[in-house]
Amino acid sequence: MNKLPLRLHHNAYVVKNLEQTRAFYEDMLGMPLLATWCERTDLFGKDRVYCHCFFGLQDASALAFFQFADADDQQEFGPPLPMSGFRHIALKVDADHQNFLLNKLKAASYDPQKHYVLEHGYCKSLYVIDPDDMIVEFCTDHPDVDNINADVLPKAHHELKRWLAGDHTPNNEAFHRHA
Repeated sequence: MNKLPLRLHHNAYVVKNLEQTRAFYEDMLGMPLLATWCERTDLFGKDRVYCHCFFGLQDASALAFFQFADADDQQEFGPPLPMSGFRHIALKVDADHQNFLLNKLKAASYDPQKHYVLEHGYCKSLYVIDPDDMIVEFCTDHPDVDNINADVLPKAHHELKRWLAGDHTPNNEAFHRHA
């Protein structure tokens, strides 16, 4: 049976301060707080107490965030990770939404070092760094994304094998053709 998951249910992260997280995701980005679950669970041989908040996306999926009551649990499950633009979550938006978010960040004097825009060819991305240094990417697809995707799909396995064999030649014709 070749069946794909229906959609993302939620993606979860451990944060230092749930109120700062709530203010950022709900007040700044407009993602509503859907649920707050305060739990006590036996996890990995220890009684753990934590709070788990869910912020909604349009398709009913969510971004979720944990904060532990115990500092040792917080450190065990949420150690600081090095900041990297390659560790992020990407959310699809339309161009109006992307522009709205960018203008809202600027109007709020959100640190200009904590948001930036990149053109990838197949999509344009607004990257925003949250209070815990997690990067959230808001992507708009290129108007010709269906044709771009149709071009790259048949070559995906070949391109991966080529890369793994040591041929690191760029292949993003979409960027050069559509930028």
